This record gives sequence, C-alpha cells and structure tokens, in this order.
Amino acid sequence: MIKRLAILLAMLSAVISASAEFRWGVEAGYVYSDFHWKQDLVTSKGSSGFQAGLAGEVMIPGVGFGIDFGLMYRMHGGKVNFGERKVWASDGFGNEQIWLHQIVLPLHLRFKYTRFGGLERVFAPFAYAGPEFSFTVAHNKPTPLEYPAGSVGIQVGLGAELFQKLQISAGYTWGVTYEVRTIKLDNFSARSEYVNVNIAYFF
Repeated sequence: MIKRLAILLAMLSAVISASAEFRWGVEAGYVYSDFHWKQDLVTSKGSSGFQAGLAGEVMIPGVGFGIDFGLMYRMHGGKVNFGERKVWASDGFGNEQIWLHQIVLPLHLRFKYTRFGGLERVFAPFAYAGPEFSFTVAHNKPTPLEYPAGSVGIQVGLGAELFQKLQISAGYTWGVTYEVRTIKLDNFSARSEYVNVNIAYFF
C-alpha cells in the first residue's frame, strides 16, 4: 500500500509541475454504508453517517484531466445482529450499532468537461475514480470486533461544478481490504461499501 501511495504522490507532483491549475476548498457530505461479510453468518443493515474536511484539485488547462485529493473525517458504520449466533449472544451481544471514526485520504483521477463555449463557467460536469486510504482512529462502545489500522477502497463518481466554485458529486466506494473483524472468529471479517453525496466549495 505504501509503494502505491508513493507512486500516486509522484504522479501528483508531475501534474503540478506541468503548469497545472491548483486550488483548495472545503467539503462535506452524507454517507450511507453497510458491512459485507466474508461469510453469511450474521445479518447486517446499513447506517447513515457523514464526512467533512479539505479538498484539493489539480487540473491541466485545456485538457480536462487532473487529480483530486483531500483530507477528510468520516463517521460511518452499520447495524450487525450478533445475537443471531450463540458465540456472541453468550457474551451479551445482540443487534449492535457499529460506528467507525476515520481519517480518509482520497486520491482520484478526474476528468472535467470544459468545452461548452463559455458555458463551463456556469456548469461543468466531471467524473472521477481512484483509491481511498482510510485510517480508523476511534469507534463506539465495546463490541465483538477488532479494527485494523487502516483499509483501502476504490471509489467512482459523477458530479458537476457550478460557477467555477461549487461542486456537487455522488460516488460509490467498494472496500478492497477488510475494515472490521470479529475477535473470536479470526477469519470472519467484513469490508465496507458505501454511497456518498458531497458538496464542496473551492476558493
């Protein structure tokens, strides 16, 4: 993971050095997530959460391609019915709401269509795809779970920029590595998949 991150950062530096347009902004959004377990042992339901933080964008003028990245705080999770299995019900666990508090570093390739004969100053659609690196810094009450230091997901999304300042986007993320794992059953783990809707304002 560290090697891939270094390659992506090198790509970012190359884009910046090519006289690219760089800007910062703030971003906030809604997240709906669920756990996808390695085996069908428990019932899991999705939960609503949120995210907020800083967003950056580097675009190559006249081409439409670039990179977006950020530093986000995200709270998301899911509801898991551990009471369905005696291995956890015997410890007093039932239908548990799980919350994860994470620092997220998204890094996406982006394409923004800007050849509208001047209309792009008002409306410019874009698409993006790339990895997200999440680092769990806290979680809610004691649960039958343990948490790795971090996880990786792949996100794709669409959006539009309004008046060259405001961006509205929606994306879907597939977890590539597991995000939670039960303590008693070492191989019983889950990845997160979630939908998010974001609003960003660039200065």
